[in-house]
Amino acid sequence: MRDLLCDALRIAGYDTEAAIDGADALRIWKSQAIDLCIVDINMPNMDGFEFVEAVRKQNDATPILLLSARDSASDVAKGLRFGADDYVRKPFSLEELLLRVGAILRRTSGSSEGDLSYKCGPLMMNVDRHEVTFNDEVIEMSATEFRLLEILLARKNRLLTREQLLNEVWDIDFDSETSVLDTYISYLRKKIHHDGFAPIVTVRGVGFKLVDAVASA
Repeated sequence: MRDLLCDALRIAGYDTEAAIDGADALRIWKSQAIDLCIVDINMPNMDGFEFVEAVRKQNDATPILLLSARDSASDVAKGLRFGADDYVRKPFSLEELLLRVGAILRRTSGSSEGDLSYKCGPLMMNVDRHEVTFNDEVIEMSATEFRLLEILLARKNRLLTREQLLNEVWDIDFDSETSVLDTYISYLRKKIHHDGFAPIVTVRGVGFKLVDAVASA
């Protein structure tokens, strides 16, 4: 699997470094500049969770994409809580993985739109500082959570279809049965729906919108 992924990434134009386990990956990460880590949760010696935790303890924001054969939502949540930016569940297609890789690298490429900010009730986002606050308290967010919330805030009070959000956040521009959007909407609601403020509204069968008025989840 590791060799297959490296071959696919090289064909897509990326330079790759392969590690046999988490400890080897950590050694490579420390020895050179890395743009993205693709990490399997189930690795010997140091598993994916431990790798993510070790990187984030160094206050390093290198994007990390987790590969998981586990169906448990708690396992995925654990990885994201430790600081992973996204995850792909096995089995997956190489096309899906490459789309996710491209989307993450674009989100974290360092491009800036200036001191751009958005506001919705007590919720504030400063795009330039990559910071989200709720009643002036900073909310920690992964790169993917931030991007999804940015799109919703930028088009406040407008309905965004599932297809639009999947395309703009994950570069998925084909029919997909993935539950990744619903999962991340759930993560955002847990972080920003407080004290009667619930701005993310589900339009069943169509998509989502973020509204100024208080709304039920």
